[in-house]
Amino acid sequence: MSSESLLDLAKSRVPADRERLLLAIVDLCDTPHAGEAMKAEPIQALLSSIFMSLVVEAERDIRKRLAEKLATADWAPPALVNVLALDDIEIARPIIADSPLLRDVDLVRLLVEATIEHQIEIARRPKISQNVVSAILHQAEPAVLTALAGNPTAELSPRDMAELVEMSRQIAALRTPLSRHPRLTSELAERLYLWVGQALRRSLADRFRLDSDALDRVMAAAVAEAHAGVPRDSQSMVVLARDGEREEMERRLIDKLHAAGQLRPGYLVRALREGRLTLFITALSMLGRFEVDHIRRAIDSDRPELLGLACAAVGIDRSVFPTILELVRELNDGMPGGGAESARRASGAFAPVTPTVAGAAFRQAAKSL
Repeated sequence: MSSESLLDLAKSRVPADRERLLLAIVDLCDTPHAGEAMKAEPIQALLSSIFMSLVVEAERDIRKRLAEKLATADWAPPALVNVLALDDIEIARPIIADSPLLRDVDLVRLLVEATIEHQIEIARRPKISQNVVSAILHQAEPAVLTALAGNPTAELSPRDMAELVEMSRQIAALRTPLSRHPRLTSELAERLYLWVGQALRRSLADRFRLDSDALDRVMAAAVAEAHAGVPRDSQSMVVLARDGEREEMERRLIDKLHAAGQLRPGYLVRALREGRLTLFITALSMLGRFEVDHIRRAIDSDRPELLGLACAAVGIDRSVFPTILELVRELNDGMPGGGAESARRASGAFAPVTPTVAGAAFRQAAKSL
């Protein structure tokens, strides 16, 4: 793309043009002649500012393409890479899997901040270090541990392997990948033998030349104890997401965007179009410095004018509000209620009051809900 074309795209406020500009800049930076120049501190600061301002309001498909393009780039701004790593899992997956810019501290932070799906991708990442492995073992999420057990390139120490084998006593899904793991020792194989199925027993016995008869006698004794009242090992694994984990991840994402000065009113529409009502609530409360509970009460009420006041307070244009109200109702079982007439009245929240007055009015009204 010529410099003139890039300049035209930069001047345009049309969302499609800005997204084309975003991808064009990636292609420009990723050319062979760009080389080490892209890693210079002044250029990194400029790239970070450009990318963050463009990506915040980009559509989901564009962010997915961007993540795929930047997955292996060593010149990409680290702040952008970390934001993409916290995005929806389909967007975050290539970044988590391949980005050379994600350091151990970033991966450990993701294990704390992100969803189970993100954590599983971290556990699958090639050659994760001992520090990351330790964080995964400490959290002890069954699905994440299973992904770790199936990652032969992870830096698992003998102690880590022993811990995983012990965990497989309760987490059945760990047993098959552990039985095939290159770091499994004959000593650990004997322990694993006691609680795997017949097919895996044969596999372990063949691989490590175990004394199957002796191990079967030990196992028979264990079964007898179980019938005598000792609780049996669990034979299934139920993966349940932690309560509120997605909401917490979204809150952290909004905090990052706000701290970078990139959280803008247009982000609200993007969140709703992607069906992410909790992200919309979190972003609106951050933009307007409202209490999250007040936003939730407003959208659950029969007074759409309250949502109008909140939107007016953060700079949403009157012409955009009907779209926001429609999207919120689609995602919130028809609430806020009141029908078409109340929606028409809600537009009165946008004039002639200032955003400051609208914000004050919203806070006052929300307290009475």
